[in-house]
Amino acid sequence: MEKFTTLSGIAAPMPLVNIDTDMIIPKQFLKTIKRSGLGVNLFDEMRYNLDGSEISDFVLNQPAYREASVLVAGDNFGCGSSREHAPWAIADFGIRCVVSTSFADIFYNNCFKNGILPIVLPEDQRDALMKDAEKGANARIEVDLEAQTITSSDGETFSFELDAFKKHCLLNGLDDIGLTMEKAAAIDTFEAEVSTSRPWV
Repeated sequence: MEKFTTLSGIAAPMPLVNIDTDMIIPKQFLKTIKRSGLGVNLFDEMRYNLDGSEISDFVLNQPAYREASVLVAGDNFGCGSSREHAPWAIADFGIRCVVSTSFADIFYNNCFKNGILPIVLPEDQRDALMKDAEKGANARIEVDLEAQTITSSDGETFSFELDAFKKHCLLNGLDDIGLTMEKAAAIDTFEAEVSTSRPWV
């Protein structure tokens, strides 16, 4: 998993509340077990017409936000089903950070396992970043994970809280497999001891 240390990027404003995982990646795209290739279908039903053409006024279809790496969203982002395909699609599109006042618990935890930083801020601070994001491609938001700060294009800085373990995993690019591999030497030692003391196992 790619490490997350700092991020400087375009922020896309999405003020809708209760954006659920079916809106993020509709159920017909859940057949794959690959983490790549889902970005094209991110927000599919809001992003495309039935004939496959783009809906021009959807935020990620607008020229200013096609390269967005931050999403500033409404309350209760990622609610609904527990599908991990939702953060897969977000990451595959290129979004590394989502800012909201609240997240569904399962989605929130899945973000960290896929290299995405979900930031919870008070409503007034989220609204300030939403307004900043509405400026378009010239307004770049800065995120510093080590310092736990997010800074608007105008230089206004907000601090955010984050669990120390989740922060450690993002800073070091550790998903569940990576965490296990950190213990590889201890696992090898245990396996060697078991094969000697209990060869019948």
